[in-house]
Amino acid sequence: MLPRTTFSVVFFCKKTKVTKKGKAPIYARITTTGQSTEVYTQCQIEPDRWNQRLERSLYKDEVDQQINRIIASYRASILAAYDRLIQENRTPTCFAVKQLLGSATSSRMLLAEFGKYCEKRQQEAGTRITQLTANKYHRLLRYMTEYIRQVYGKEDLPLETVDYAYVDGLSTYMQTAYNCHNNGAVNLLCCLKNFLLYAVRNEWIEKNPFRFYKMKIDKTNVKIPLTKAELDLLLKRPMPNERLERIRDVFCFCALTGLAFTDVDHLRSEHITTDENGTLWIHKPREKTAVVSRIPLLPHPIRILQKYGRDPELRLKGKLLPVPSNQKMNAYLKEIADICLINKNLTVHLARHTFATLAIEYGMPIDIIAKILGHSNTNMTRHYAKISEANISREMQKIGKILTY
Repeated sequence: MLPRTTFSVVFFCKKTKVTKKGKAPIYARITTTGQSTEVYTQCQIEPDRWNQRLERSLYKDEVDQQINRIIASYRASILAAYDRLIQENRTPTCFAVKQLLGSATSSRMLLAEFGKYCEKRQQEAGTRITQLTANKYHRLLRYMTEYIRQVYGKEDLPLETVDYAYVDGLSTYMQTAYNCHNNGAVNLLCCLKNFLLYAVRNEWIEKNPFRFYKMKIDKTNVKIPLTKAELDLLLKRPMPNERLERIRDVFCFCALTGLAFTDVDHLRSEHITTDENGTLWIHKPREKTAVVSRIPLLPHPIRILQKYGRDPELRLKGKLLPVPSNQKMNAYLKEIADICLINKNLTVHLARHTFATLAIEYGMPIDIIAKILGHSNTNMTRHYAKISEANISREMQKIGKILTY
């Protein structure tokens, strides 16, 4: 004998989601045998105009009466879907009823909506986000399309079917099929998380599939900045050819100014200014955030600028330094590391970490470092400024003068 199925429908005003206009969405909660799901009715109402006991508005104006008609139509549709499931000898669960309803949430497809979201992000490139960030969304769309084809055997999935298992499976797929490292996969999943939060806010789905999913950054591959001795060695060691000498100069310029790769690549003469004391400064908006970096130049970076100031090729391009592509820069830096016997993964971004770490080590306040790096708050700066062993030793010596036993 089949177990008895209980069924109920309750319409309610969700007061926890009141909009800026003071209206709350109206949902239908479908419950069958202890399980329940909610359906957004596409209606909103001011909470004080809603009567929960009667599950309707008691006001007589046209808008409220239209809301009441929509709710009555929704109730009839839910009952009809429940009856249809019984007639077809299918288990009338709340989820089956919701799917049969053909509500606005279930009619939206994942790849179709995510594709629109990707275009939206592309339009924001250069203003709210960088072009590189916008491109990540299209890359993820390509991975998601292949994942759904290979794993689900479909061209698209209903948006509301995206769950924890889908997210976890996509992460595994990217790391196996496309050789994404863990941190790279997490970086792409953040794009999907942003989209799903966008879908929740638009009432397309009820719950965010990421609410229980933990995206853990692998911290074993942490960038280890150069020490002062290693940076001195890099500055003084003669290079075997002009190609590596140029790369070394660009890296050292970044390590002594804190500029990121894209910022040193876009450095122009208009970014160099002189104050009333004759000190040369870099005042340049960061390419990534548009926050202005304010950097007084040390003697060695000035010499590097003077060295390439008369280069005809650079002057023709309007550039101050001979910066190649990021890939070439990192490849050549590995050659330089071998020449200088530096047993570290030398990359162009390591220069920025080196600057911040040495600045901390020699007592520069972190809020000053934030201004130089072009950060809007010091929490971002702390990601770059690593505590070196020299810091630890110095602070321990201070404690040692107190704790004399």
